[in-house]
Amino acid sequence: MAPNLLSRLFRKPAPAAAPSAAGRLVYAVGDVHGHNPTLHALLDIIRTDLAAQPHDRKPLLIFLGDYVDRGPDSAGVIQTVLDLMAEGTFEVRALKGNHEEALLDFLSDPAFGATWSDYGGNTTLASYGVQPPVSRTDVEAWIAARDAFARALPQDHLALLNRLELMVELGDFAFVHAGVRPGVSLANQTERDLLWIRQEFLQATGRFEKLIVHGHTPMEEPQISSIRMGLDTGVYATGILTAARIDDRGYKILQARRPS
Repeated sequence: MAPNLLSRLFRKPAPAAAPSAAGRLVYAVGDVHGHNPTLHALLDIIRTDLAAQPHDRKPLLIFLGDYVDRGPDSAGVIQTVLDLMAEGTFEVRALKGNHEEALLDFLSDPAFGATWSDYGGNTTLASYGVQPPVSRTDVEAWIAARDAFARALPQDHLALLNRLELMVELGDFAFVHAGVRPGVSLANQTERDLLWIRQEFLQATGRFEKLIVHGHTPMEEPQISSIRMGLDTGVYATGILTAARIDDRGYKILQARRPS
């Protein structure tokens, strides 16, 4: 047998190329849920990591949504995102989560307050200095709480909440809050699915148009596969906030623990 044929027969297959991030250096941050000190600890880790990474363009920082509810300082988290946008170290892209949708629904309809409280909305009200109603069925109290919240919510916080994005597409990646519906193109995904979908997405085995980076469904560890990257590690329960550094070379998980 000819030597060159032997070399072709026994040559190891080339390793699969990492998905392309279109030449960008990206940091994607999972669900923060009002844990502002933990977010700052994670940002310190990200900045340290950034200093060691080659990049010729401004790094991209993508928040996957759910800034508010459950934790004690939703107002502080929103302010931190705004400060990052003003600071200019990163190009900041902020996605909308289902908890931001719930907050906006409450502003539009105070009767939604009882449902929002089930999602942890009372902690968000308290972080803006608004006393949540004692009774979840007290309609007049929810109207008063909505009106007080509307007065307490800074205009720049409201403006950010109203301009949150549903999806960021970059190279071979798509960043969303909850996931995508299998069998539906990215261009035709509904807002409801992008914010709320769970099992239909999580149980899918076929490939999507792009590798989906998402939050929404808390797990004790990041969920990494060839089709999706789940970064919600339930900081309100586990104390761990997760991010991923993504570039054309691959990815690295970065985590911060809630300060004691």
